[in-house]
Amino acid sequence: MVRSLGGGTYAGCVTTDLTDRYGAPARWQRPVAIGVAALLAVVGLTWLAWTAWFHSTPGASSEVITYEVVSDYEIRARVDVRLEDGVQDASCRVRALAEDKTAVGELAFTPVAGSNEVVVRTERRATTVEKLGCTAEGQPRPR
Repeated sequence: MVRSLGGGTYAGCVTTDLTDRYGAPARWQRPVAIGVAALLAVVGLTWLAWTAWFHSTPGASSEVITYEVVSDYEIRARVDVRLEDGVQDASCRVRALAEDKTAVGELAFTPVAGSNEVVVRTERRATTVEKLGCTAEGQPRPR
């Protein structure tokens, strides 16, 4: 076949259909590719939903409600702890900080659900208390 471009004729330019040259793809490839893509999307979205739910519902969480500097070597704090149903073993930690923001005392305690009164012994005068958080079994990060 001779092909004409812009009014001229060029010998040797033969057009061929690409399917004649390379072959046609199998009829099953497209539906299989779509099915695999859909399956991967479902698995990915399921994992994303589970991860979001798991990290948004910790077994134990805490908040420092109040604290009082009792002396140069002691500070008292009230920590509110929320434990999910079925949580038996939980652990919480609070840290006392000095005016220069260095840690001068730390306390790990086993909480009860609700308000917990704790006393943190310090090596020098503390000015504030920060919660390091609570963890329960299977909970990767303190909350």
